[in-house]
Amino acid sequence: MKKVLILGVNGFIGHHLSKRILETTDWHVYGMDMQNDRLGDLVSHRRMHFFEGDITINKEWVEYHIRKCDVILPLVAIATPATYVQQPLKVFELDFEANLPIVRSAVKYKKHLVFPSTSEVYGMCEDSEFDPAKSNMVYGPINKPRWIYACSKQLMDRVIWGYGMEGLRFTLFRPFNWIGPGLDSIYTPKEGSSRVVTQFLGHIVRGEPINVVDGGAQKRAFTYVDDGIDALMRIIDNKDCVADGKIYNIGNPKNNHSIRELANQMLEIARSIPEYAKTANEVKIVETTSGAYYGEGYQDVQNRVPAIDNTMTELGWKPTINMSDALKNIFEAYRHDVENARHLVDKE
Repeated sequence: MKKVLILGVNGFIGHHLSKRILETTDWHVYGMDMQNDRLGDLVSHRRMHFFEGDITINKEWVEYHIRKCDVILPLVAIATPATYVQQPLKVFELDFEANLPIVRSAVKYKKHLVFPSTSEVYGMCEDSEFDPAKSNMVYGPINKPRWIYACSKQLMDRVIWGYGMEGLRFTLFRPFNWIGPGLDSIYTPKEGSSRVVTQFLGHIVRGEPINVVDGGAQKRAFTYVDDGIDALMRIIDNKDCVADGKIYNIGNPKNNHSIRELANQMLEIARSIPEYAKTANEVKIVETTSGAYYGEGYQDVQNRVPAIDNTMTELGWKPTINMSDALKNIFEAYRHDVENARHLVDKE
């Protein structure tokens, strides 16, 4: 019976993972976060041990539970591009500095560290598929602070790898644009405050224009969260220690779509669902520049497709949910939020 520590348990990955663990295993979840709204009834589950706290403040609680648990998942991070550009130091302080003591405690107490790297570490790599063992990581100049997130995560990957050379049991996983219910709040209309699927969903329910940046030709390989959690569960289970010392891309290469295609597909689905149809018909797709949308410190990559051969072979996993079904599931999950979201006004 494993004890799994999830820091950032109320986040997108954290709450989906907790739900799956409690529904399908006999494992205990020890979770910390600053809120518990996404967790809902999970908070009162007999195998959920939730603590309201902050990893930068409640350091003794964190260290005690690292010592107590078997598998450690530090999921606390800032992962929104607008923040990379506008507050790069905040990104570094949380994503690297605040997580480093957690990594060192996992080393100290000889625990299995399952750390969230990111597809962003590959940067502007020109490979047709990004390979965790072979692809070069290519970033822009220092005056493009967009890359501080990727840089912080890559440095942590290298630190963890270094500790692995000295005996740390670790697994790095790189999510490729996981999407699903609970990704961000559709109650946040401020531009750039949430990730692209939620941003577009918010615009659709409010009948606002959808901005596509620099023509929207840039592509992403989108992955439905249930597929991602399937892989993550196999890493945590770690049968025969197969995941020790490994790096896994977790993504769906078949769901590779441009941002413009995403906008059109979401609008098509919305127009077919009564609760969304009226406002969806008011939405127009408009073009903007990355400088106007994110700030002058932004750069982008045109393609981001994961190589998942080792993930599939070693974990016995494969992604199964196509893009259309993924988006339909998201629209279905948010139907009850439509009326409230329609009355939002961006006052900033």
